[in-house]
Amino acid sequence: VQLVESGGGLVQPGGSLTLSCAASGFAFSNYGSNWYRQAPGKEREWVAGTSVPGVSSNTANSVKGRFTVSRDNVKSTITLQMNNLKPEDTAVYYCNAERGSTRYWGQGTQVTVSS
Repeated sequence: VQLVESGGGLVQPGGSLTLSCAASGFAFSNYGSNWYRQAPGKEREWVAGTSVPGVSSNTANSVKGRFTVSRDNVKSTITLQMNNLKPEDTAVYYCNAERGSTRYWGQGTQVTVSS
């Protein structure tokens, strides 16, 4: 089982990044999938997610209108499009897949928003 994130980096305030997460080793289409983030000294927080089989999605109020989440069950990927980034979006971003009590996590990708 693997979840591998990519796309993180350094961006200026107001910029955009696209994070991708590739799943393998399990039936991704049968799992809900989410993005979480964790800033230094803070708890991990939920950012956005998609349901099984990806019919509905939702984002946290803190990123609503700026972040968009989507998934591709054929490619077994979940994507987070982040626009109008702010310094407070700086964090390590993690993708996960969950079904019932089973949760899989990626290793995380760093996003830094700074001028």
